[in-house]
Order: sequence, then C-alpha cells, then structure tokens
Amino acid sequence: MSLISTVGRALLAAPFVVLGYEAAAEPGPRVQLAADLGVPQPELAVRVNGAAMTLGGVALALGIWPRTAAAGLVASMVPTTVAGHAYWKMDDPMQRKVNRIQVLKNVGLVGGLVAIAGARALARGDEPHSDA
Repeated sequence: MSLISTVGRALLAAPFVVLGYEAAAEPGPRVQLAADLGVPQPELAVRVNGAAMTLGGVALALGIWPRTAAAGLVASMVPTTVAGHAYWKMDDPMQRKVNRIQVLKNVGLVGGLVAIAGARALARGDEPHSDA
C-alpha cells in the first residue's frame, strides 16, 4: 500500500471516527430525527450507527479490511444523510442551503468510499471497458 493511499484512507476516515464517536457517546438531537423517520429504538439505533461509523473509520484508516470498512461506511451514510440533512423538506432558504451542502459533502464522502471499495477490482484491470 502506497503512502498516498494510506494518507488518503486516513483523511477519508477522520470524519467517520470523530463524528461517529460523538453520535455514539452523545446522540443528542439525532434521536428525534431518527424517531421522526420511524426508526424503532431511535437512541439505540443512533448509538449503534455511530459506533459502526467509528469502527469502520478506524478499520479504514488502519487498512484493516478497507474494502469491507468502506462498504459498511457507505451503508451508514444513507440513514445519516436522510435523517440529518433532508433539505428537500425545509422551508427556510438558509437551512435548505446549509443542508444541501451537507448532502453534497456526504455524496463526496460516499464517492471516495466507493472508490476504495472497488480499488482491488480496478487494480486487477477488471474495470468495465467502454466502446466510446
């Protein structure tokens, strides 16, 4: 694994480690957001999702099953983004803008995770070829 890949994984993992730990330790208003979505046992769900993000982030940063860690982090991003940043439901233009930015940031994080999850296939040359 190259130094660049190692640093890239660590940088990508950082928000998951920090924010995941915060969610697991102090779920705060995330619990109500999860409850509003109909999530059963919302506090437990928020804590488990936060713990999963923390563990996935640590695994990704350390290169422990990085493809699996990246795939798990992608899965954790869906409920986090939908519950926490539903800008399409907001009336206040500033809230919409701020949360739209957060959704786009999360899309970018997911893009980086997908690149890592598919890295081995690309390294083997299994990339689909285009006729263009």
